[in-house]
Amino acid sequence: MSRLAVPKTYKLYIGGKFPRSESGRTYEVTTPKGGFLANAAKASRKDARDAVVAARAAVSGWSGATAYNRGQVLYRIAELMEGRRAQFVDEIRETEGVSASAATAQVDEAIDRWVWYAGWADKFAQVAGNANPVAGPYFNISVPEPTGVVAIVAPQDSSLLGFVSAVAPALVAGNTVVVVASERFPLSAISLSEVLATSDVPGGVVNILTGSPAEIAPWLASHADVNALDLVGAGELEWIDLQIAAADTLKRVLPPENGPDAAAPSLDRIAFFTETKTVWHTKSLL
Repeated sequence: MSRLAVPKTYKLYIGGKFPRSESGRTYEVTTPKGGFLANAAKASRKDARDAVVAARAAVSGWSGATAYNRGQVLYRIAELMEGRRAQFVDEIRETEGVSASAATAQVDEAIDRWVWYAGWADKFAQVAGNANPVAGPYFNISVPEPTGVVAIVAPQDSSLLGFVSAVAPALVAGNTVVVVASERFPLSAISLSEVLATSDVPGGVVNILTGSPAEIAPWLASHADVNALDLVGAGELEWIDLQIAAADTLKRVLPPENGPDAAAPSLDRIAFFTETKTVWHTKSLL
């Protein structure tokens, strides 16, 4: 007796939970040849606002954790991704239409990249910070601090690797994120959210929206409670308009990147989402 298929509906990930879009909208995720794979939630303006609220509420806890603790939490994500390796490979094969070896290579690189960033969590401040020479009896120390809530348009031509490459550096520094996943290839992003939900990542640190970046990104760019905007995957959008909208609320903005490995691993990507605090302290005269 054959079983009835149970297609999965991939929901949003907001505040550590998996809500449907408040609009009730979904869209079909298909293979490159048009075959049905799954339904995914189509996020709305209200969903984006809810995600920003959740991200803001999580900033103090995540940024206040020790860098060592953040590194351990991020490494735990990589451990769980390794356990779901076969699932990620299958999703990438189906959505992108690539070979098993190509899908496996993408998953392995995504896990390795996550580990790379996790390793920098308790080392980055030593590289980006500085003890500054001053003429006088003072200590003058500069240290990087997280900028706050980062909105990200993930690379649109990559299921998992591009998503990881954009999200991980913002988290390392202690920021929380609202990320718009690839519209064509959203399944791996939501599967990764299931990893986050079963790891030690506090709810609200990562919020994942699926649907149309063209619809969602303008609301994130203009949102007064978003501190930075990463447009790495916004190359096909009116991204100059997004920059203008971001400027109205003094956001720092990373422009779109092109190429097969957009958002390649870099300490500069971590540094971009930090602000430098300089502290002066008198030296003892004794």
